[in-house]
Amino acid sequence: MRIAVIGAAGRMGAEVCRAVAGSDDLDLVAAVDPMAAGRTLGEVAGLQGAEADLRIAADLDALHAADVQVAVEFSGPASVGANLRWLLDHDIHAVVGATGISAADLEAARQRALAGEANALIAPNFAIGAVLLMRFAAEAARHLPHVEIIELHHDRKLDAPSGTALRTAELIAEAREPVPDPPRGDEAHPGARGAVHHGVHVHSVRLPGLVAHQEVVLGGLGQTLTLRHDSLDRSSFMPGVLLACRRVADLDGLVVGLEHLL
Repeated sequence: MRIAVIGAAGRMGAEVCRAVAGSDDLDLVAAVDPMAAGRTLGEVAGLQGAEADLRIAADLDALHAADVQVAVEFSGPASVGANLRWLLDHDIHAVVGATGISAADLEAARQRALAGEANALIAPNFAIGAVLLMRFAAEAARHLPHVEIIELHHDRKLDAPSGTALRTAELIAEAREPVPDPPRGDEAHPGARGAVHHGVHVHSVRLPGLVAHQEVVLGGLGQTLTLRHDSLDRSSFMPGVLLACRRVADLDGLVVGLEHLL
């Protein structure tokens, strides 16, 4: 399968390039990143072998020349929506890990996927453990509906709350019944209780030294339950990315969440 990586010079993009190049059944044939156009993947991602000499393109038109079948999108909030629409309009399957896609862009992509020949998988988190945490949190919320989320990421992450935390809150909201009234905070200090998404409080921490971490804390009468997942290295996301590359062509339209492939 012929794979392209969009956002190839970023930390996640470079990691994806290394993972695809190291797989037995996927071929890395194109890389796009306007911030590193003209540089090789050997320079940017430390690749060796045939992929080391692959030059990074400035725009998505390079995907046509490379006859790309699946593109992995790890650019950023400012470009992910437009890139996803372009891929679907050009019948290239999309695996999207960049967060920050708007509801309008998501709906536009959904309509394009239904009308065209290409599918898309959008995953807030590609780590298998993080997907399991979301599943376990939703199950636990059926019995302990008082829930709060604490997500912790490196200080260069562009969005807050994280896409993983937002997706976790949505799954919890779908699962729990009834929805309890949340405790009040100090109204003189807005934001002290964090953001509220689908009725779930979400607290974002941004510090150097972190990678990607999430806690879901559930409370009940005389007890608490804490679920936590830690990604200690970006390699933790790669098995999920490769799984999505191999399976996205079998999907039907646009799908949100890696759990649909597990």
